[in-house]
Amino acid sequence: MTVTLTEKAQSRLQSFLQTSNTNAQTSKGIRVWVNNGGCSGYEYQMEVTSSPQPEDLVIQQGQVVVYVDANSAPLLEGVIIDFVDGVMEGGFKFTNPNASDTCGCGKSFKTGDCSSNGVPCS
Repeated sequence: MTVTLTEKAQSRLQSFLQTSNTNAQTSKGIRVWVNNGGCSGYEYQMEVTSSPQPEDLVIQQGQVVVYVDANSAPLLEGVIIDFVDGVMEGGFKFTNPNASDTCGCGKSFKTGDCSSNGVPCS
């Protein structure tokens, strides 16, 4: 399983995790998954968590722990998460090699011949 955070995304997430970590004993990370929805078919989701799901895949990117939903993993294989800081658009940007099309906002995508259970398309 490969999910890559750019240096900018790592820095932003690390800073965010430090400010949201109220208990030094609890190690927080980012959970990433895909939902059915959005304007293109699938929608990216991210949340801060200290309680990943038991089936989540764990990826260490610098000092950021990324938990990837096992059911979403095929659709997130090879994804690059960047952070864009701009006047017209800002936030986390996903570059997904599995996407055949993305919406204008970049928050959702579709793949070729997909089923709703998160299986990658050929």
